[in-house]
Amino acid sequence: MERTRWEVHKIKIFFKPDVCIMKLARIIPRKWGTFGGYRYAHNVSTKNSETTPHEAESSIDSVVPKTAPKVGIQEPAPSLKQGSFAKRIFVGDFDTGLLTYPEVLDKERHETLHDMLKPIEDFFEAKVDSRKIDADAKISPALLEGLKELGLFGLQIPQEYGGLGLNATEFARVGELISDGSVAVTLAAHQSIGLKGLLLYGTEEQKQKYLPKLATGETIAAFCLTEPSSGSDAGSVQTRARLSPDGKHWLLTGSKLWISNGGIADFFTVFARTADDNVTDRSTKRITAFAVERGFGGVSNGKPEDKHGIRGSNTTEVFFDNTPVPVENVIGQVGDGFKVAVNILNSGRFSMGSSCAGAMKKMMEYISDHVINRKQFGKPLKDFGLIQEKLARMTIDTYVMESMAYLTAGMLDSGLYEDCAVEAAMVKVMSSEMVWRGVSEAMQIYGGMGYMKEQPFDVALRDVRILQIFEGTNEILRLFIALMGVQSAGKQLKDLVKKLRNPFMYPSVAISKAFQRTRHTRDAPSLNLNLKSFLHPTLTKEADLLEYSVLRLQYAVEIVLERHGSKIIDQQLDLQRFANVAIDIYAMTAVLSRASRSYCIGIRNAESEITIAAAFCQEAHRRVRQNIEELVDGPNCDEYVSDLAKKVVENKGYFCEHPLTRTFW
Repeated sequence: MERTRWEVHKIKIFFKPDVCIMKLARIIPRKWGTFGGYRYAHNVSTKNSETTPHEAESSIDSVVPKTAPKVGIQEPAPSLKQGSFAKRIFVGDFDTGLLTYPEVLDKERHETLHDMLKPIEDFFEAKVDSRKIDADAKISPALLEGLKELGLFGLQIPQEYGGLGLNATEFARVGELISDGSVAVTLAAHQSIGLKGLLLYGTEEQKQKYLPKLATGETIAAFCLTEPSSGSDAGSVQTRARLSPDGKHWLLTGSKLWISNGGIADFFTVFARTADDNVTDRSTKRITAFAVERGFGGVSNGKPEDKHGIRGSNTTEVFFDNTPVPVENVIGQVGDGFKVAVNILNSGRFSMGSSCAGAMKKMMEYISDHVINRKQFGKPLKDFGLIQEKLARMTIDTYVMESMAYLTAGMLDSGLYEDCAVEAAMVKVMSSEMVWRGVSEAMQIYGGMGYMKEQPFDVALRDVRILQIFEGTNEILRLFIALMGVQSAGKQLKDLVKKLRNPFMYPSVAISKAFQRTRHTRDAPSLNLNLKSFLHPTLTKEADLLEYSVLRLQYAVEIVLERHGSKIIDQQLDLQRFANVAIDIYAMTAVLSRASRSYCIGIRNAESEITIAAAFCQEAHRRVRQNIEELVDGPNCDEYVSDLAKKVVENKGYFCEHPLTRTFW
């Protein structure tokens, strides 16, 4: 049964007495329930006051199945799922439940996880030599066997199929310790995408047949989607699957490019076009996912690719030549392959945050002795302001990556959120760019010494660069984040936008909205979401910065939809700005939620977490303010971008004359 509990935030006494009494008197109503054996906190979402009750109800209807009870109206049952937090902020709908940082592990699971981590950490310290893996361009059989013995090939496979059955939070924590890029990619290609289709869509028969050997690593999996002609456009795959004359097999023909584990895998999740042979209309050709064994025949692979980074991971082209696949090996339904592929990719991105944070922690440990012991101009590097700035930047970025990753993992584990794809994409974009910057800054701290191959920066830089490219390029993911948010907002704002785009037909609506937007035109929205009530009082200023950002995003969405309507889909620079704002809002939410929790329960160094949260929120607020200003004010320099890009294409390169060129003497 759900129960209401009043939670008093404990604070440290450093306020003036009268203010302190007021702060101590602040109590926050929280409703507590359980899901999957865990306690979770949830709050009725906060809408700003400009939204009518009807709009709020429509907002809920758009993300909750029609048959499900509505949040805030009835007690939530374990089956109730909320819509995407990230999509909702585009209409100013902020789920304050996320300001309570998730607590998904009970004492027993926490202790079990702790016991599991030490052997993994010791193994990577003693057995994994990243420089050797990079030089050899392969992971040795002995190292692979060690990974199998640790159970790392079956982390998220349920225990009934021989795996460890880790939830998302536990999986993310283990991912922090997998310190080598090539090993991390090999394991991720196996379980985050290679076999994930079976976990998400597989039949019981398919799971019983394949998962036990996949869990032990006896069979290694690969994910076969990318083709020479289809990169980011996953819907354009050309590999074909046709039914055999007896109707018992699908015959696969085609090739897949840049397949991680392609040369060592015996199980492949393959995506191919299926069609009725009697129908020639291209629009009826659909994509289907298949579980393919190398032993089916007709499966071969090319030689390992010579890559810039993650050189030890096995990346090859994979070929299918009339490969017979039993009809019962379709994953999901015939024609659902695109959905299967997208959901597989979406489900695994969140863990990149914890993996990148783990890499950054290792990097910071490595450089700490250098900044302490290395002296220049008579004093150690640690005393120079510019070095301190780099150390602080790396600390803040690592904290942000961790906070976003574990907040998202907690959302997945709680079972309360039916859609975390946008949040997972945000984690991937933010963490991949932060870890790239962090490794580069670490190298910079070492100066010329850092450019030597004997230092770890060479391998690390090349390994982390791929993170901005695979599992969806960051450009594609930014478009995905923005379009998901704007399209969701568009459905709710459809009638309003129509009226605002036709002010002469609906003058009262236009005039009313103009008055409502008065404060926004001065960049001073009315902060009526009261987010500070859900955080420790020391974070009041930062809570207001978060609230400002949410309300300004809502305002910008209305303005841009009013300006472009459905053509917003073609305004990629504006979509990028929307994505950047939304990512910053989600990051601020994660950081504030975590810092508040740490301070309230007395975590060691909690005061520093408050400092980190304050620093990041101020930076994020400045970025949000700039992006919103550019969205609201109009085209900015976007037309120049388009014109210059066209000139580059027309001239097939840089087109300006050399500065020494003269037209006269």
